[in-house]
Amino acid sequence: MEVGTQHIAKLEQYLLMSKAAKGAAAAKLVQDATSAPGVFVFAELLEQPNIQELSGHEQHSPFFSLLQLFSYKTYPDYLQHKDALPPLNEAQITKLKQLTLVSLAQDSRILPYDRLLSVLEMPTIRELEDLIIDAIYLDIVRGKLDQREQQFEVEYTMGRDLEPGKLEKLLVSLQNWASTTSAVLATLDDKLAEISNRTATAKIDKEIYEKKYQATLKEVVDKQKEARNAHRPVNTGLRTGLTAAGQAELERERERERERERQRELERENKDDMDVDEPTDVKGKGRK
Repeated sequence: MEVGTQHIAKLEQYLLMSKAAKGAAAAKLVQDATSAPGVFVFAELLEQPNIQELSGHEQHSPFFSLLQLFSYKTYPDYLQHKDALPPLNEAQITKLKQLTLVSLAQDSRILPYDRLLSVLEMPTIRELEDLIIDAIYLDIVRGKLDQREQQFEVEYTMGRDLEPGKLEKLLVSLQNWASTTSAVLATLDDKLAEISNRTATAKIDKEIYEKKYQATLKEVVDKQKEARNAHRPVNTGLRTGLTAAGQAELERERERERERERQRELERENKDDMDVDEPTDVKGKGRK
């Protein structure tokens, strides 16, 4: 059950009795309803014809003002108009202070103890906390007592009756709020559209930059390759795929081959020399 819902049901018996109560009986009904435990809403009772008649009765009009007080006013209002109202019993004073707590909680989610002590005329913090705890158990407010910070942290409150004329002001406030909200939403839409456009432009710029960067990088790499190829010595030999040790062995084999070739050249030269020195006429050869 939501906060305050059960309090409407508890008013039903007084609504039924108000249909037959007139004059002093209606005034007594107001006194009973404002003193009754668990009854915290009074707008429907205030609208009953027999209760409305009290406002025009000189003797009973203070009870109509009393019902108005409990319907939508606060404890400081009672202190201000105390002489024009019937005296309150202890139950009524406690209830009016609890209703005042509801009104304060509707205006602020953090209620310092100092402010509550002053507005509700509570002599001690202990009595103030007891009042708040009772209000929480009665389900007219929800929240947490913060003794360290000396404050009451409001989570939720029941709704109180609207004072005549306040509904029109509330509607104007809601219309102003709706207009302000629409303007804020329109501004947010414009900002989102601007951000979206900037994001798209930034993406395009990034893509263009990336293309230019890649093209420049390729150009630099190609130039570096050309520079290396220009300074590289021409290699006409075939690549053997040999290791460094194999290449060294190949060079030694080539050196040995060149040495053998020199030996063969020397042998040929020696042979030619021997052919030149041999005599052409041998003794006794060719004699008759």
